[in-house]
Amino acid sequence: MTTPPDQSAETISHDQNFKELISTFFLEFLELFVPDLAKDIDPNSIRFLPQEYFADLVEGDEKIIDLLVEVRLAGQDKTFLFHLEAQSYSESQIGRRMFYYLARLHQNYVKDIYPIVIFSYDEPYRAEQDTFKIEFPDLKVLEFRFRAIQLNRLNWRDYINSSNPVAAALMSKMKITKHDRPRVKAECLRLLVTLKLDPAKTRLISKFVDTYLRLSAKEEETFQAEIDKIGATQKEAIMQVTTSWEAKGQRSLILRQLNRRVGSLPDGVQTQIEALSLNQLEILSEALLDFNSLNDLSNWLELNG
Repeated sequence: MTTPPDQSAETISHDQNFKELISTFFLEFLELFVPDLAKDIDPNSIRFLPQEYFADLVEGDEKIIDLLVEVRLAGQDKTFLFHLEAQSYSESQIGRRMFYYLARLHQNYVKDIYPIVIFSYDEPYRAEQDTFKIEFPDLKVLEFRFRAIQLNRLNWRDYINSSNPVAAALMSKMKITKHDRPRVKAECLRLLVTLKLDPAKTRLISKFVDTYLRLSAKEEETFQAEIDKIGATQKEAIMQVTTSWEAKGQRSLILRQLNRRVGSLPDGVQTQIEALSLNQLEILSEALLDFNSLNDLSNWLELNG
């Protein structure tokens, strides 16, 4: 896990967001960024290995490998490993650290390793290093390289016609001007609804996009105008996705408020609340201010649920 020493809950959540996205759409991630190798991977061979804990000799603390995946090329018996790190901040010694990881992983598994770092911070914009060298005037001892994917140097416009779910998510973290934020969010969702993924995967990507493209009230107006330009069928699908975000956020807030006002909620009551529509949730958010007990909530649900 590549978080700075003063790691915050927000940063940890950020790392988790990327690991969840890449592990869910691992082959699609490779198809987007390592297409020549991805096309030869046997999809049935993909196996996620347990997390590895290493003492970090660069920073002097313990590090956790983000993702370690065993794969095999089609028609071959030999497997190799992908090591992926989600890097949410700029680090001057990233090349050295990635080399240390490679050395330890190779020692542990005795397998070839393909290292990848996905740089996901907003700034700086300078190109990140992707090499670690040890050399002398008369001898090059080592030249280690890893695949560097630096999102803030990628143009989101290059991905709007992709049919890849990872592109639908990661456009939200690419190089975006402030003016383009509402349009990019609309394009992410347009691409998402064309993919026709199952509900769980759709929610994963829509949550990812909403996390990294939270819009101001003014930007929301522009976003709605962009949605209005899209065909009726896609527009309806996008509105269903955005309504789902709003309902989920509203429901989570209401459950926290109710737990504070009336105490722990029985499973049956919580199930009733989770079944409420967005409009019903908005009404409940005002009504709960007058609740003093669980009976008040139960009576409200009986009348309005």
